[in-house]
Amino acid sequence: MIHHISIDAKNPQHVADVLAEITGGQAVPAPPNFPEGSRFVLVGDEHGSMIEVLPCGTEFYPGNPEADFHTNPLPEATYVATHAYVSVQVSVDDLFRIGQREGWLTRRCDRGFFELVECWIENRLMIEFAPPEMKAQYLGFLTNPEAMQAAFAQPA
Repeated sequence: MIHHISIDAKNPQHVADVLAEITGGQAVPAPPNFPEGSRFVLVGDEHGSMIEVLPCGTEFYPGNPEADFHTNPLPEATYVATHAYVSVQVSVDDLFRIGQREGWLTRRCDRGFFELVECWIENRLMIEFAPPEMKAQYLGFLTNPEAMQAAFAQPA
């Protein structure tokens, strides 16, 4: 179970507000030990789901005695490898409406065993959103060991 994920954004406050709209959560300022401008999206579900939205270029490093932050003022990557699959209660149409409003690439994708909606936050970070009917496909596949073994046993 993943309870929270950290992402970075060029405009953390705006991205947190949009993600709160999509997840039905609430965007709030992060505690003072986080980099200035950081926001949390508190979903308010039974899992304690949360998305931390940090300023672009924030890096975690193994500080002493625990993880600490460093902000690189000139991040070089246009895209990032971090992504998440997030179940939401909004519809596919709502996701497309929000993506269009924000100018973010948003598209329906078929991963072969389940569908999802790719939403490219600030056109650089992908979050895969799953409205209820898509979540059912995902769970139906990933909670079925026989289906998974058969799928992954097929030659590429």
